Amino acid sequence: MKVLFVLLAAAVGLCAGCTTVTMRKHPTVDLTRYQRVFVVQPFNENNHVDEFLAAEIRQTGRTASSGPLTMMPEDAEAVLSYSARWTWDFNAYIIELNAELHTAHTKKKLAEVRFYQPSARTAPPSVIAHAVIQKLFGSSGLANAKPEK
Repeated sequence: MKVLFVLLAAAVGLCAGCTTVTMRKHPTVDLTRYQRVFVVQPFNENNHVDEFLAAEIRQTGRTASSGPLTMMPEDAEAVLSYSARWTWDFNAYIIELNAELHTAHTKKKLAEVRFYQPSARTAPPSVIAHAVIQKLFGSSGLANAKPEK
């Protein structure tokens, strides 16, 4: 009986997987300069992930809106584009979300973030958006700020 319990616990542990959120950006890029962000809604995306991302950006103190690229405000300083990989296992959920932040007018890449969760335990899009934006801008919107001593 104990062996069965240990095997079951190990199987559950293996199925749980682990979530990773990684970011790549050049060390000289200062993301605090970008206060007006537009989140591009992909044409084939009907799950409102763009709205969740924009809401999380607003939580960092920035101005953010979302929609098709043709609706981007003229005063946007940065554009966040993303692609989400969905899967279905009794319900639809995201297993991977790749986001890229670039300047609005010159299209210079500023940073990229990857959320990956290959597990049976799923997170709703709002939680994924929170994790991605926290990684990109930090909790207070100051991803590049140095801690006080």
